[in-house]
Amino acid sequence: MPERLLLLAPELGRAFGETLLMLGIGLCAAAVLGGPLGVALFLAGEGGSARPRRAGQALGWLVNTVRAFPFLILVVALAPLTRVLAGTAIGPLAAAVPLSFVAVPCFAHLVEQQLREVPRGVIEAAHAMGASRLQVVTRVLLVEARSGLVLALTVLAISFLSYAAVAGVVGGGGIGDLALRHGYERFEADVMAVTVAILVALVQLIQFGGARLARRLDKR
Repeated sequence: MPERLLLLAPELGRAFGETLLMLGIGLCAAAVLGGPLGVALFLAGEGGSARPRRAGQALGWLVNTVRAFPFLILVVALAPLTRVLAGTAIGPLAAAVPLSFVAVPCFAHLVEQQLREVPRGVIEAAHAMGASRLQVVTRVLLVEARSGLVLALTVLAISFLSYAAVAGVVGGGGIGDLALRHGYERFEADVMAVTVAILVALVQLIQFGGARLARRLDKR
């Protein structure tokens, strides 16, 4: 058994790298696109006129609709778009497309929740001192909520490890694909145990790093 695992070490390393690639692309898309979308959702909900509120409701409906889709169905539904963007429907880069598509609204929802946790008095004080809306967002909201935002991104990363494993089962590669081919189809329980151990260790590492960074950023 140890000899077989040693022979599989290069494949395990490649699968681990593919999982990190899928996770990294999804989290980058979440931060770059989902962060501003979450801020927009918060600001639209805070808007005093009817038009911003209607825009916020439309954005909220779109975000909730994407979040409600089962991931496997979304992978199949986005296959044509995946082929256009990645040039193929299989492999880690192809799997990163539906992962990113889900990551953006999920993180936007988490960002909106964290911004709503910022005390109203802090925001009103910034407005009273003449701060513009952009200054309120960049110098007050994001600063006050930064610890919670780090924790939100940590939660998203842990959740998307399971999504990345599922994407591997449908041709995305990574640890999920390795577990399916060796641990399930060939009944190699030792390989399955190793893949589970790798995922557990990665979850613990992400949780530890995210929690530690959030504590350092929390100035309360």
